[in-house]
Amino acid sequence: MNLKNLEQQLKSTQAALIVSEENRRYFTGFNASNGYLLATRDGSTFITDGRYIEDARKIVTEAEVLLQDNVYNQLDRLLRKYGCNEILVEASRMTLQDLNTYRRVLNQYTYNVSARLDTMISSLREVKTEFEVSQMQRAQDIAEKALLDTLQFLKPGIRERDVANELDYRMRKYGADGLSFDTIVVSGENSSKPHGVPGEKVIENGDFVTIDYGALYNGYHSDTTRTFAVGSVTEEMANVYNTVLKAQMAGCEALRPGLLAKDYDGVARKIIGDAGYGSYFTHSMGHGVGVEIHEQPFCGPNSKGILQAGNVVSCEPGIYLEGKFGVRIEDMLLITPEGSMNFCHLPKDLQVLGA
Repeated sequence: MNLKNLEQQLKSTQAALIVSEENRRYFTGFNASNGYLLATRDGSTFITDGRYIEDARKIVTEAEVLLQDNVYNQLDRLLRKYGCNEILVEASRMTLQDLNTYRRVLNQYTYNVSARLDTMISSLREVKTEFEVSQMQRAQDIAEKALLDTLQFLKPGIRERDVANELDYRMRKYGADGLSFDTIVVSGENSSKPHGVPGEKVIENGDFVTIDYGALYNGYHSDTTRTFAVGSVTEEMANVYNTVLKAQMAGCEALRPGLLAKDYDGVARKIIGDAGYGSYFTHSMGHGVGVEIHEQPFCGPNSKGILQAGNVVSCEPGIYLEGKFGVRIEDMLLITPEGSMNFCHLPKDLQVLGA
């Protein structure tokens, strides 16, 4: 029904031209590196080339499917068929070069390059359907099974890169179509880098190890972070961990429809600030997750949005002490009419591996 909802928002003389891979996938359920989706109030058409046409005809059910020939001629015929004279484009995703080509080749049409189409799509994508929630839960379940198995592999003497590779392999083994993003495994001093890259560093006793990862399933992402201690922890490490845990749990508890995104961020930021670590929480509280790993709604101290039922957001406060260590704990949650539902079932209390 996602595509029908978009069609209903268009005027009779308007067409939405969707060429970005993420939005094509969202509206058609079909993943391909090539494709053009033209939506109008009276019907939609998906055009793709010979590499994908057979599968597209089986999977795409809410739009007519055409084999790509001369795509500009095909678009022209469709626009004439549906009586459209205005083309709405994905202003935040279409390149200037591509826009100029459309304007030159299909010069009889007006191009709406405002944020109107982006806003329409974003508002639809922000509110997940039951089907989308089920796909994200499946992605999360795969990711959790993979992590629990990988923890048996994590021990002193293993490189960060080896842990990341093992986790990636297990996610694919258990049914992931791919990775939500490049898996982050950082240890010791490297764990103070929120988006550090796993490398040759060997994990040692006394290290914190932060793992930020996700599985991709049927076009939908999961996103989880856990921080583990190896061998032992200092009093400072335990204090920082428990501060982040308190902030993270408070954020999960606060989630509900009608909450300002900036106030959601503020719940955790106040707890961390009151503990004396305010300047070490260096990123936003969370972000939307769906067909992209980072999408609306964004939840930071300067966010303007209001959270609503159907949003899926991350809850991921952190503290990062440069040259020492860092801690981040992240769950992915669905906002429900009554509050929220956590996709994640992994434990969050401080775990000391190999103790």
